[in-house]
Amino acid sequence: MSNTPYIDNKNRLADVIAAIQVMGTYKFYKLEFSDWADRISGDESQGEYWKRIFEQHPEFFRLDQTRTKASLVWRRNYQKLYDIDKEEKISREEFRGLCSEKKARISRNPLSNSDISTLVTTAINLHSSEIAHKKETRWWIAGTMSLLGVILGVLLKAIIG
Repeated sequence: MSNTPYIDNKNRLADVIAAIQVMGTYKFYKLEFSDWADRISGDESQGEYWKRIFEQHPEFFRLDQTRTKASLVWRRNYQKLYDIDKEEKISREEFRGLCSEKKARISRNPLSNSDISTLVTTAINLHSSEIAHKKETRWWIAGTMSLLGVILGVLLKAIIG
């Protein structure tokens, strides 16, 4: 049985939580992997590492159609009506009246602290569930080893006499 992304890397939970926090609050909701790597870990050369995390956790992250940028699923739900320069939501009418250059400065609303807390709690619960599941799948190992020990003991006693 292969490990799930939550338990195949000892830092995975921390990385998922960090990505949720940064991607939930950064002014732009969608960036290239190297840009997210720089924002999350301070090292833009880690873009491929973060891409793998985003791909392995579709419960939180999505890639764009070109598969060159990532975003937080919850945040994609919001309309693009957040003016990152004014740090406030604008109306649809205001958005329609903007020139292309100004529209490029419009993003999706950042998540609230409560939204981020919900996502972090979900990540922790998923991680805990995977650890519990892994432990449950190992119940038979102790019994099997004991049985093998008994069989080996009987065989050795029969051989040695």
